[in-house]
Amino acid sequence: MAVRAAVLPAIGSPLEITGIDLPEPGPGQVRIRLAAAGVCHSDLSLSNGTMRVPVPAVLGHEGAGTVVAVGEGVTHVSPGDGAVLNWAPSCGTCHACSLGEVWLCANALDGAAGVHARTADGTELHPGLNVAAFAEETVVPSSCVLPLPEGVPLTDAALLGCAVLTGYGAVHHSAKVQPGETVAVFGVGGVGLATLQAARIAGASRIVAVDVSPEKEELARTAGATDYVVASDTTPREIRALTGKQGVDAAVECVGRAVTIRAAWESTRRGGRTTVVGIGGKDQQVTFNALELFHWGRTLSGCVYGNSDPAKDLPVLAEHVRAGRLDLGALVTERIGLEGIPAAFENMLAGKGGRALVVF
Repeated sequence: MAVRAAVLPAIGSPLEITGIDLPEPGPGQVRIRLAAAGVCHSDLSLSNGTMRVPVPAVLGHEGAGTVVAVGEGVTHVSPGDGAVLNWAPSCGTCHACSLGEVWLCANALDGAAGVHARTADGTELHPGLNVAAFAEETVVPSSCVLPLPEGVPLTDAALLGCAVLTGYGAVHHSAKVQPGETVAVFGVGGVGLATLQAARIAGASRIVAVDVSPEKEELARTAGATDYVVASDTTPREIRALTGKQGVDAAVECVGRAVTIRAAWESTRRGGRTTVVGIGGKDQQVTFNALELFHWGRTLSGCVYGNSDPAKDLPVLAEHVRAGRLDLGALVTERIGLEGIPAAFENMLAGKGGRALVVF
């Protein structure tokens, strides 16, 4: 069956909106009609080679939609059900999974090397980060499908698949923010906005948002920021001034740049926690001297997918949505159609992009 999709023909090439031949679901597979997909910076990292995937590929790793058909052996969803896509399904058998660290599953991205669909001339297409959500419909392994919780709008639910799980998990699972603590969030994009809301939900007493753009202040404060700092060479000093010259208990970096990681580290109090969520390139080298590591006693940690278990965390997030504590709509600055994805990518490359949601 032919559907339209955004195809990455080669690393560094512009996305192309084209028709693809999508097969019917085989055993253990599910066909989803997409309602929406988030345009995430990670997709940009895939397209420019920062993160490696086989190409040509259909990108899009954050989406939600309606089950159209299921293959043999699929029992947890049925045609007509709403579903959220999980781009990093855990295998349950590798070493990380045996430790309960499913977000580090060694086999989570094995599906990206498979053949997902074909172009009109027969060229094989891969599924990006497993789920190929930049398309009208997709066929995925059943392990990539999570039932949509009740009370969550289907379109908004797309953001639960990556940005919200990542931001919420960075606060609650990695930084482990406690009520009354202070938090700084570097980068007010989709993940940053989710992180700000998560810090508010955690009961942080002071939440400092940091971004290069002064225009994002209102958005950040709406998400939960109590203070806003325009990024500069003096950012750590400004944050320490806001926190009794101590620095924040936890800083979360959502950009993936060496200078931002270093600023987040310097903004963290002695004995505090710095969590790096942003995906940076190999050229982004961060340096520390041995004395400061000893003296400051800070913890610096990476954070993959919010250190989350989607199957367990999705119902928790849904309860926050239903209770009004988590506003998914506030994470979106622009709603576009499938044809708007290439332009959204160009804006992201130029540093002008907001948080776009593709609505099918």
